[in-house]
Amino acid sequence: MCSLHLLRVFFVVKKQPKPQSSQSPPDRTSRKSRRESKDKYGGCHTRIVTKNNIMDRRKFIQSGTLAFSSLILARSALAGIFSGKIVQPFGLQLYTLGDLMTTDPKGTLQKLAAIGYKEVESAGSQKGNYYGYTPKEFAAMVKDAGMNWRSAHVGGAPFTMDQIMKMAKTAEDSARIQKMAEGFKNRPKMLNLKENYQQLADDAAEGGLGYLVCAAIPVSNLDEIKTAVDVFSKAGEACKKAGVQFAYHNHTSEFDEVEGHRPFDYILSNTDKDLVKMELDLAWATKAKQDPVALFKMHPGRFPLWHVKDLDKNSQNPTEVGAGTIDFKRIFDNAKESGMKYFLVEQDGAPQPLQNVTNSFNNLNKLLS
Repeated sequence: MCSLHLLRVFFVVKKQPKPQSSQSPPDRTSRKSRRESKDKYGGCHTRIVTKNNIMDRRKFIQSGTLAFSSLILARSALAGIFSGKIVQPFGLQLYTLGDLMTTDPKGTLQKLAAIGYKEVESAGSQKGNYYGYTPKEFAAMVKDAGMNWRSAHVGGAPFTMDQIMKMAKTAEDSARIQKMAEGFKNRPKMLNLKENYQQLADDAAEGGLGYLVCAAIPVSNLDEIKTAVDVFSKAGEACKKAGVQFAYHNHTSEFDEVEGHRPFDYILSNTDKDLVKMELDLAWATKAKQDPVALFKMHPGRFPLWHVKDLDKNSQNPTEVGAGTIDFKRIFDNAKESGMKYFLVEQDGAPQPLQNVTNSFNNLNKLLS
């Protein structure tokens, strides 16, 4: 039934019987209580106008207006859902900033917020997992800067230097890893998931995090891969009890064949899909000759976090987003199937961190608009 017809049915009152003819003058009080109005749909109707009628009509109009507004909002929401587009606040993996997060964490966070970033993911530093602060203190600092501390990277298990070097694919990779390892020498011993998964889950809860992410874990042989499965299953359970989602961040080595298995496939097949999610690093997956969209289709809904990183055409090393070879528009067009909730810009070894993350923000904003 159309709304105009509803209004007509609601407001038109049955005609009143005409008064009998009489020699006496008409009763002026009763005449004032009657009103004749031309019905726009045809015909003249007489209605009794009382205070209650007026109030009922006002209430109907108000409720009708609210219902109409709700319908418009609902249609807008549905349009967004069915369009397949997902527009999220821009996030940044703080590892990109190098020493800035240890020398001037507060000022650096404020600069990120001024660029336009709204979400951050922490990484291990020379002052520990939270840049020398407790989780609660660091969460407050991020909030004061106008952003959200969404997730934290922590180690999966201690690496030997040989295990780290096995992750290198090129001479450039080896040089970058060696440089990174030099920076680790002065770091305090940090908690890792294999030995401290319960405390790390509790820390994540204390900081109000949505996600606790394993940054890396050895997967160079089948025993190490099985250990990773065990560590992730325990961490996933501990995180669930703490109200946090556990996830695993990939590099390229997860897509190498190891004793007849790819670590990526083995880990996802042997862990609970609700307890262990993936933070897909788009650049490392692409460098390993993987199509992120194909991975989304293999494991729909299992990628709530992305690292949005680009690769230089010549060196295949990380570069500013939009300055490399990755087709981000195609990947973002499939965000819904992946289950993506948040994405975080990252550039390993950024030479001018604040300028680089500014350029990445602007480039990605253009690509997605």
